[in-house]
Amino acid sequence: MTSVSADVEFWADYLADGGFAPIPRWSTSPAADGSVGDVSVKPSPSVLAVVGRVAAELEVAPQAVQLAVHARALRALTGEREVLAGALVRGSDAVPVRLDAEDGSWRELVLRAQHVWSELPVEQAVPVAALEDRFGSPVFETLVDLTDGSVPIELPAGVCVAISIADSEVRLLHRTGVADSAQADRLIGYHLTALGLMAEDLDAHHHEQSLVSAAERHTQLVELAGPLRQLPDQRFHELFEERVRAHPDRVAAVAGAESWTYATVNSRANRIARALLADGLAAEDVVAVVMDRGLDWLAAVIGVFKAGGVYLPIEPDFPAERITQVLTRSDCTRALTVGDGGPRLVQALAELPGTTPIDVARVYREVGDDTDPKVAVGAGQLAYIYFTSGSTGLPKGAMCEHAGMLNHLYAKIDDLGIESDQVVAQTAPQCFDISLWQLLSALLVGGRTLIVPQDAVLDVPRYLDTVITGGVGVLQVVPSYLEVLLTHLEQQPRPFGAVRIVSATGEPLKRELVQRWFASYPGIPLVNAYGLTETSDDTNHEVMTAPPEGDRVPLGPAVNNVRVYVVDEQLEPVPLGAPGEIVFSGVCVGRGYINDEERTRAAFGSDPHHPGERLYRSGDFGRWLPSGKLEFLGRRDAQVKLRGFRIEIGEIENAMLLAPGVRDAAVVVLPEISQLVGYYAASEPTAPDLVRETLAGRLPAYMVPAVLHPLEALPLTPNGKIDKKALTRLAAESAVSETEHQPPATATERRLAAAWAETLRIPVERIGRDLHFFESGGNSLSAVRMIVKLDRLFTARELMNHPVLSDLAAMIDTREK
Repeated sequence: MTSVSADVEFWADYLADGGFAPIPRWSTSPAADGSVGDVSVKPSPSVLAVVGRVAAELEVAPQAVQLAVHARALRALTGEREVLAGALVRGSDAVPVRLDAEDGSWRELVLRAQHVWSELPVEQAVPVAALEDRFGSPVFETLVDLTDGSVPIELPAGVCVAISIADSEVRLLHRTGVADSAQADRLIGYHLTALGLMAEDLDAHHHEQSLVSAAERHTQLVELAGPLRQLPDQRFHELFEERVRAHPDRVAAVAGAESWTYATVNSRANRIARALLADGLAAEDVVAVVMDRGLDWLAAVIGVFKAGGVYLPIEPDFPAERITQVLTRSDCTRALTVGDGGPRLVQALAELPGTTPIDVARVYREVGDDTDPKVAVGAGQLAYIYFTSGSTGLPKGAMCEHAGMLNHLYAKIDDLGIESDQVVAQTAPQCFDISLWQLLSALLVGGRTLIVPQDAVLDVPRYLDTVITGGVGVLQVVPSYLEVLLTHLEQQPRPFGAVRIVSATGEPLKRELVQRWFASYPGIPLVNAYGLTETSDDTNHEVMTAPPEGDRVPLGPAVNNVRVYVVDEQLEPVPLGAPGEIVFSGVCVGRGYINDEERTRAAFGSDPHHPGERLYRSGDFGRWLPSGKLEFLGRRDAQVKLRGFRIEIGEIENAMLLAPGVRDAAVVVLPEISQLVGYYAASEPTAPDLVRETLAGRLPAYMVPAVLHPLEALPLTPNGKIDKKALTRLAAESAVSETEHQPPATATERRLAAAWAETLRIPVERIGRDLHFFESGGNSLSAVRMIVKLDRLFTARELMNHPVLSDLAAMIDTREK
């Protein structure tokens, strides 16, 4: 017989290909002392007899049946199809076992388990402690007893759960910090349910059958839903009109030095609505609003709602081709503008003679009737369309209805405490869906909207001055901008004026940033908001008054009238705490993507758990926490969010392929610096500037990679796909090209180089005098971050005008002289 040490080394080789996926931690009062719970269940004899009956029918060992049952339970608990467990085979000795729980029948699952069992060298079993000593950490989290039951099972150190399916009972030992007593009961239940389903039909597909009990399903489908809130049977604009009648002379909105009362906003919106109706606008006709954020934008949005139209935001500086795509896909024939809407819109409309621009300044002059038009608008009517990036190369327009929009506005009012004396800051670009609640929520309760201009957003001190002097009480920013604000405020502390709550959204919020926030402003709650354009914006709010206890910041519970599920491939709830796809049901779910049936079918459907309701599959993965809050785990596809904008990597790659000579293209993300990096291979020499020009003509600026690298050929994986992992490593190692740079020559250049290196995550020795800030990975947000770091040595505008390091340094030196 071999020595224990030799056996341990054998299992080291066996485990070299990877470790276990952890089971859910579900304990409402985690025990710090690592105490062990012991739960036993005595099911009916017929259930326990399944092991022997199936073993006899399939001519396999009883241990194979037990392994198959445990594999199916672990698949449900971990979301993995290949799982790793420990098998107790004699006394206290165990062996690691890889189990395959791929899709298929129960019969196939048992036969695969039999193959594994027959190949296991059980004579080389070793104490679990010996394996743990060898690896310095647990080798597996679960242990299944495959002995004859003559020796009672124990829970070795490092193992979280041990289960025994004996002749008369099922027994489970569990660490109380990992599973409380209710979770222990559920763990036993998953195994017993698997046995029962196996007994019913060996040829049924096990992956299509849920192990979750009726009680647990009720918890997830009903108890974890957002609270019920009665919504008024009115649309936003009708409720706004009530506010106008109640206090017409109260200031409704401010932009710069200009302010409009409720009566003024309503009068302008009514004129716009009547102009649209006179032009023949019918219910659910799409109206583009192509103008910068400002008071006219506010009037235009409300005017579209009053006329029964569908609001479609378009930024005037979008590429003409992008504007043409959006207008065409949405069947839009009217565009509200200020003047002619700018050269990009003029160019786009030249390709669309059927689309009419409508200048709101002319409308104000020429339309005399400013009374409410009283057009009937139903709760299920479309309210707006927001276009997001699409993987096919074309943007997709998410359609949302008035009921979903109103529900979201009230969720913000309720959870952020927006009241009649509150000022809400409107800071987001108009094509970012959060811009809508920022614009409208205060107007539902008699409050005020402060529209913060974009040039102020790019100047942190001015931004803070605008927010504080404007009396803002409710503020929302993306986490990357919050980090910039905090850095400035840590350097130059100041009170935050009337700000009483701050919301972060659009990107994952890191715990370290939350800790920094409360270290500086312990009395101002911070809200982690989560949702998608297709679900009428945010569906979850985590309102924090202190940093969270775990490593991740939760997404929070569902907001009012929203149902959130975490499901498997069959849309069935996964066990509590297990990872699964996040899907949505209820009033929040939009209608789909306009004129895009294929993508609508892929993401939208009927809720199998609440007949008559729509369901949206987000593609996000998450899990429930014992607190009843949702936790985000990542994306299942190539979609990313950077600085709040949702981006389909495939759309950028498709656009790169349109550049002359480009035959292969790939885009990767460096999330730590919110940067897109593009790689391409061309059949002829193609400069990055030419590819960039192609992209800039088709995509918004936020979708154009900060850095573009030509390669002779893109790296491939063994199965012939582009190796994105290799490209990501390459991008991280080299955020700029390998071109030799002339080193900084003056004190100012060296000071700038040090700041650029830290901001762009580039080694300082590779920062040269000729380095272009924006072509080397910089963006508007990193520019603001660097300006704060250098204590406003220069402005954002000066950096835009002097993006090359030596030029900027010369400008600074000249100014100081």
